[in-house]
Amino acid sequence: MLKNHKVIRNTFRFFLYLFAAIGFLFVGVFVAMKLHLTDVKGSIDSRNSFFNQNKDNENVKIEAIKNNPKWMNTTEWETLKNGIIKDKEMILKVSNETNLPARLIVSVIIPEQLRFFTSNRESFKKYFEPLKILGTYTQFSYGISGIKMDTAKKIEENLKNIESIFYLGKDYENILDYKEVDFSDDDRLARFTDQHDHYYSYLYTALYIKEIEKQWQRSGFDIGNRPEVYATLFNIGFDRSKPKSSPDVGGSIITIDNKDYTFGGLAYDFYYSNELSDIFPL
Repeated sequence: MLKNHKVIRNTFRFFLYLFAAIGFLFVGVFVAMKLHLTDVKGSIDSRNSFFNQNKDNENVKIEAIKNNPKWMNTTEWETLKNGIIKDKEMILKVSNETNLPARLIVSVIIPEQLRFFTSNRESFKKYFEPLKILGTYTQFSYGISGIKMDTAKKIEENLKNIESIFYLGKDYENILDYKEVDFSDDDRLARFTDQHDHYYSYLYTALYIKEIEKQWQRSGFDIGNRPEVYATLFNIGFDRSKPKSSPDVGGSIITIDNKDYTFGGLAYDFYYSNELSDIFPL
């Protein structure tokens, strides 16, 4: 009898310590995210002066990457390109709904997908490369563009808040409304975690771009047709978007085939290349 009590007591202690450890882990992750300790180290692109000097010269931009950069000759890009083609109709639908060029939306998605593929090499080789599909984030950041839930909430709030510098106007106030009035965080999460339907990933990404664009316009700065800036600002988040005359280009460093690229630089490379230009023209 005494032995049974001892076993029960030890079992109880085991589960008590186990749940305490799990709770501590979740609290630690939550605090780290709030303090941005989980953010990937970023960098200012070495070509930053080039971007700013030639921001209005389309001929110079296209000439600069006439020959496809090295990363466009990789299996990662081939897989990503095929995944984007599969989502063609969805992307064009979001482009039409948000009045935002489809190529600009895609240019912001591409760096995030390349980062996903290069940081999940085993999954890429076993799953994404053979199937030629896009990767979906399911932890901390979500969907094919790696949007954090705090960012998704902020995008939604900006649509409703007429006092917000990010407010887009009445035409967009209800574009992200939920079917149920009492929606939950699980309902929001479900929009991003369906591996077969990327509609909301594209829609939230497009609305983020438009809200940032509106912020800069209201501050007296027009980003214009600069995918590298939009991508950089998407990567670093709302709180670090500080309108100014000469915006920095950069963001997270992504290593592809032993070469380092910046988030904004990859968006620029794609946008002014000939890749997928028959589907998403410049």
